[in-house]
Amino acid sequence: MSEHHAQVEELLADYRRSREQLASVQRELSAVTASASDPERLVTATVGPRGTLTGLVISDEAYRRYRPAELAEQIVRATAAATVRALAAAGDIMAPALPAGTDPQALLLGTADLGGSEVSRPRHALDEDSYEDQNWITR
Repeated sequence: MSEHHAQVEELLADYRRSREQLASVQRELSAVTASASDPERLVTATVGPRGTLTGLVISDEAYRRYRPAELAEQIVRATAAATVRALAAAGDIMAPALPAGTDPQALLLGTADLGGSEVSRPRHALDEDSYEDQNWITR
């Protein structure tokens, strides 16, 4: 076997190992779920690997305890907390497959190649002014 042929075979073997590792990481990522609840455990949100809401459990007591706007806030907060957990789990899965020094969280959030001044914090709906008790029809 020529030296060139041996190098090609080694490169192909490395490529196959990398693809197998990538497929394994992808399978693990697709199985990530995380849940979080409000402090009273009346609302529980479950998300998938990208923070997409996949389940929501609202107890009957939540409807008595929270006003509609408060219930919505608890749902959003629980979903956000579950998303943070899911992204952390996904980052832990991805870390071994990434080059040294790569931040898995930044990669998952799409900010891996951006500097601090280039990354803006998205404004959260709960940060905005309250529109409760406003009549949108008579404006």
